[in-house]
Amino acid sequence: MPAPATFVIAGGGLAAAKAAEALREEGFDGAIVVVGREPHLPYERPPLSKTCLQDGGEREKIFVHDAGWYRDHAVDLRTGVTVTGIDRTAHQVTLSDGERLRYDKLLLATGASPRRLAVPAHDRGNVLYLRTVDDSDRLRATLSAATRIAVVGAGWIGLETAAAARAAGVEVTVVEQERQPLLGVLGPEIGAVFAGLHRDHGVDLRLGARLAAVTEAGVELADGTRIDADAVVAGIGAVPETDLAAAAGLTVGNGVTTTADLRTSDPDIFAAGDVANAYHPRLGAHIRVEHWANALNQPAVAARAMLGREAAYDELPYFYTDQYDLGMEYVGHVPPGLAHDVVIRGDLAKREFLAFWLRDDTVIAAMNVNIWDQTDELKALVRAAAPLDRAALADPATPLRRLIRP
Repeated sequence: MPAPATFVIAGGGLAAAKAAEALREEGFDGAIVVVGREPHLPYERPPLSKTCLQDGGEREKIFVHDAGWYRDHAVDLRTGVTVTGIDRTAHQVTLSDGERLRYDKLLLATGASPRRLAVPAHDRGNVLYLRTVDDSDRLRATLSAATRIAVVGAGWIGLETAAAARAAGVEVTVVEQERQPLLGVLGPEIGAVFAGLHRDHGVDLRLGARLAAVTEAGVELADGTRIDADAVVAGIGAVPETDLAAAAGLTVGNGVTTTADLRTSDPDIFAAGDVANAYHPRLGAHIRVEHWANALNQPAVAARAMLGREAAYDELPYFYTDQYDLGMEYVGHVPPGLAHDVVIRGDLAKREFLAFWLRDDTVIAAMNVNIWDQTDELKALVRAAAPLDRAALADPATPLRRLIRP
């Protein structure tokens, strides 16, 4: 009788936990081993820069499952350990504690790491990053004691950190090299909305500014300006954890390259979550987005494919943010450098609007800001991939459902 199959999952975050869950739900009764670097149970990351950072809220609710779930579902969860090597010929992985594990199928859910500052004294003790729950706890403790902080980068992490700091009564200076926050994601018009939001809440935005160095007293800019700060928070993006895959000879490029069923260049190795640069059949291209929704939903597809079943991940990219009194949801994908137009429905000044990114009159992405119960319609418009009348799209009197073509 052949030995029971063993599936190993490298990574200990949301994608890893959801993959183990999906495998059991799909009827897999072999061994599942989850190997995660952090000492914690797998958890979700979005609250780390939102409720957890602001007031510690939901700190105990971030975990995907409690310890009993892994025991009850016969999932061998190894925390505080990493996969350090893959022997594809022997179908074995090596762990940081020296153990070697055989695998029949391997899922890479190694995620991403914060991009580090590349300036003098970037490794000072007053420089903080936000990726893990321990990072969030440390930053929240810093905000409770600090008078002023400098945030480098006006992306999602940087802006959410700034909002949490202002809620804690901390003075905030945000240093961003682009001319608007979120410029690469949302463009100048919508970026200006977020700039106004933060200025209205007392944030000192230094746009078009380049960081030159971290100092004991704060940061120094390229033009010689010195900004005093008790701590410096770096939010300049993340880098996919591809070293393990690359060392094993897998195809990598802005992540681990996979097919639509999340299979890598090795038929027995798969990837999901932040590390996966997956072919998207609906969009007709490989994309890698560091969105919570991918880590939540891709593992079910990977699990089916690992079990030899037909599967393809074609969910539209989705993310959200909450900053001060602004809530936003975004669906779709605008490839970097793609020429496009933006159509607005609503009032930018009041921060109550819908935004549509169009290519040749076709909606490729959409966003709702402080207008709720619209996400399903926005997704339907993006999925339809059909030319629309721009005037009707911008007109609040025209229900979105009338624009959705079957």
